[in-house]
Amino acid sequence: MANILEDLKWREAVNQVTDEEGLSKLLDKKAVGLYCGVDPTGDSLHIGHLVPFMILKRFQMAGNRAHIIIGGGTGSIGDPSGKKSERVLQTMEQVRHNEQALTKQMQKLFGADNITIVNNYEWLSQISLLTFLRDYGKLFNVNTMLNKEIVASRLEVGISYTEFTYQILQSIDFLHLWQTRDVQLQIGGGDQWGNITSGVDLIHKTEGSKAEAYGLTVPLMLKADGTKFGKTAGGAVWLDPEKTTPYEFYQFWLNQDDRDVVKFLKYFTFLSKEEIEALAEKVKTEPEKREAQRRLAQEVTKFVHGEEAVREAENISQALFSGEVKNLTAHEIEQGFKKMPTVEVPAGKENIILWLVDVAKIESSRRQAREDVKNGAIRINGEKITDVDAEIDTAAAFDGKFVIVRRGKKRYFLARVK
Repeated sequence: MANILEDLKWREAVNQVTDEEGLSKLLDKKAVGLYCGVDPTGDSLHIGHLVPFMILKRFQMAGNRAHIIIGGGTGSIGDPSGKKSERVLQTMEQVRHNEQALTKQMQKLFGADNITIVNNYEWLSQISLLTFLRDYGKLFNVNTMLNKEIVASRLEVGISYTEFTYQILQSIDFLHLWQTRDVQLQIGGGDQWGNITSGVDLIHKTEGSKAEAYGLTVPLMLKADGTKFGKTAGGAVWLDPEKTTPYEFYQFWLNQDDRDVVKFLKYFTFLSKEEIEALAEKVKTEPEKREAQRRLAQEVTKFVHGEEAVREAENISQALFSGEVKNLTAHEIEQGFKKMPTVEVPAGKENIILWLVDVAKIESSRRQAREDVKNGAIRINGEKITDVDAEIDTAAAFDGKFVIVRRGKKRYFLARVK
């Protein structure tokens, strides 16, 4: 199993390891317990969260015992990581809602084999203030805590005692899983290094210096242009299909730069080294075909949303490219036309000229509407209309929910039937 470390290095997915030689020897001997955590600060993961969890998934697939902490306890106080100011505390009701949503997402991504999902509220909520200070606080040196990058970056603007103690709570998590679930490895993003090493130190102080406990972080993910991975002009790319549709999700990966696509194939897919190297060669020799981007979009969308979502995303893409939208389903219309100009129209039948001008308000005048229809510039639900006396029936397609209008070669409008 130590080969997994070599695979991770080839994928450029290892930033720091507390004791690489020790971890490698442990992986040679047996399947290990390992974990990665996420705080329920929202009700969905975004693709930035996926980076360390993809590494956890690789360990799981190699036969190791993966654990996920949904941080109901730590999430209720707030991690200072990456923030220039204090987090706004959420209500416990909101935290619980988010816990449930994230748990469902993790269950979908990780399945049922070699995976345990736990909530650190279960044990953190049982620690009294005196126990916290006597049994844990006494083992943490304030000078050392201040030097951790995660805290040092906040000292100029200030940090509350609540967020200052976050690294102690995360350390308790590692110790608890080490003692109760035989977990020896914690995985996290590069910004979690200080918290992870604090956990390793706590285990060594309480269980002895020879206790097998390790930390591994993944690099900060940057795109070739130097910008942070995972952000778009429209905001985060979410795993929740209600926030980011599978079609939008697919398109995000499909539109990646040639300079980034091979790196993302290594990080976010489970393709073999040989498959990725073959795709990398295609990027060099036939970049116009964008085969690597297409495979990336297919693999990541399948992992997050399933094979049916890939089929739908490709159907929508092909229909929009060709203009042949009539065979799309209402569900595919909902995804593919989410950001198109949209109007609401009443159900029923109407003359096309009157409908375009008075009902949908897509055309500015009846004269312009007649001219566009006669010239073949108007398509309704994929069909060219040239008869000015034609009638639009809102129930004719897409379960009576939508009418798709195309004016000219590429200008689409979506009419939602009320």
